Amino acid sequence: MKSINKSLKYIVFTAAALSLNACTKLDETTYDTLNSDKFYNNKNEIISAVLRPYTHANAWATPSGQDGWWRPSEISADQLAWPTKGRHGEDGGKWKRLHYHTWTNDEPGLNQAWVLMYWGIGLCNIPIQNIEKRDAAAIGLTQEEKDQYVAELKLLRAYHYLKLMDLFGNIPIVTESPSEPIPTDQYPANSTRKEVFDFIEKEIKDNIDKAPKLTSGKTQGQLGRMSEAGGYAMLVELYLNAEVWTGTPRWDECIAAADKLISNGAGGQNGPMALDSNITDQFKPLNNLSKEVIFSIAYEFQKANFQPSWTGEFFHFNQSLIYGGSRNGNDGVVVVPGVYTTFNDKDKRKKEWLLEGPQLRFDNNEPVIATGGNEYDGKPLVFVDNIRRNKQAADNGTDPAQLSSTMSDGEENSGVRFNKYKLGNQVLGFGGIAPNPNYNSTDWNLYRLTWIYFAKAEAIMRKNGNSANAEAVKLINDCKKRAYTTADWADAAYTPSTLTMDELLAERGREFIFEGFRRDDMIRFGKFTTATWWDHQPSTKTRELFAIPQQQVSLNTKLKQNPGY
Repeated sequence: MKSINKSLKYIVFTAAALSLNACTKLDETTYDTLNSDKFYNNKNEIISAVLRPYTHANAWATPSGQDGWWRPSEISADQLAWPTKGRHGEDGGKWKRLHYHTWTNDEPGLNQAWVLMYWGIGLCNIPIQNIEKRDAAAIGLTQEEKDQYVAELKLLRAYHYLKLMDLFGNIPIVTESPSEPIPTDQYPANSTRKEVFDFIEKEIKDNIDKAPKLTSGKTQGQLGRMSEAGGYAMLVELYLNAEVWTGTPRWDECIAAADKLISNGAGGQNGPMALDSNITDQFKPLNNLSKEVIFSIAYEFQKANFQPSWTGEFFHFNQSLIYGGSRNGNDGVVVVPGVYTTFNDKDKRKKEWLLEGPQLRFDNNEPVIATGGNEYDGKPLVFVDNIRRNKQAADNGTDPAQLSSTMSDGEENSGVRFNKYKLGNQVLGFGGIAPNPNYNSTDWNLYRLTWIYFAKAEAIMRKNGNSANAEAVKLINDCKKRAYTTADWADAAYTPSTLTMDELLAERGREFIFEGFRRDDMIRFGKFTTATWWDHQPSTKTRELFAIPQQQVSLNTKLKQNPGY
């Protein structure tokens, strides 16, 4: 049975005293406070404050049903979309604007992403301030424990800043959360993207050696929490994107940071970190046992009633019948038409990670019959690799291929669907499959070792004039070969001549689909604003950054808007 660190049970929600509504409005009225002098006085209270930002990260760091970092990072790119499907999904046109790169500077969703991430920074700042000023022995800690907690929080805060910098570029840096309102002339101004980059890099380097090891404590003591390994993964991401984010490439540093997790055998939850032998261990209910998970949002449904939040984003209204569980969704995100065909039919990822075609009930293997009063109500549910009004065509006796295919033309079965993370089953399945004792407790990975392998390979290729060598090929092949049988692998393996930069981008798309990296990948490869894909035309380079939300500019006149808005 999977178990999250027992300290989670000590989480204390201290309302506004532990939150920061937005970095530019620091004088919010607080209606429920907990005096810090009355808190942070024993180890359990310290642990509750340290763990609080992780429960909040569920809102902004994953496909959570809230407008956090994930939605603009994926839905603005070329693999995923949230089209209008009949009477569902219009949502004021917000998903279309992300897809078309026509978002404005007053998008509520982008403001919500800003607010959620700065709120998370506030949840880190307050315990950092309070733990640092206390004597370790007086609060029941050793000096090493105190230093570890502070280092963990500073690394987690750096992760928030990394994602904010990724989306918005020139953002304020706030490292203290004041207990009293401050004058408007003391509100923070933007720092340049380079200054934010340097701040993040220094925070990581200053704290990485003090941070807990991934194996610290009991077997899974650092499960779902920031660690030394997470710090190195952040450095890999910083240096991989350094040329975009600062104008200066840092390929050697990217390789060196990756080697801390690959060549040097940094520890995982269950011994030395290593690639899993298959493509499913990272995404199933016991993915906490995966040897390659570096940093994740940990869920525990059985013991803590803390369950994955991404089902609403991805699941159909009747998804519970497919999985044999109790979770359904909003029939939202789908795979952009044509992406499905970029997977080789012999590639196990195509079947394991994507849902296409007729859907069968988990309990009896009979067709899933759609319910809910939508287009295919009372008919078998079949997910199709297109977005158009197929039922309308069938009813009118016309050829569906002659109909338009746009973000406005979906039906409830439009699009290939998410199948990467598995919740397990709650009911007895066809063929006598027993209910999964870990049902609904699948963790969401933010960094996994496969991503580090790909980052190192890319850095090697860019240093080598955008050409692959034997080392880069081996890194990618070591990951890819898990998706093929031994008999099929010879035809699928890369060579230095076949692993081009375009092919690397395509393989990144296949391996990391749904994981939140696609926008960054396309920007780094020069495709985000120049490429054409389904129902999307090239935009302008200024769209590589989102606007500083107008709501924040209105609150804080010291903020300067990004170019192009």
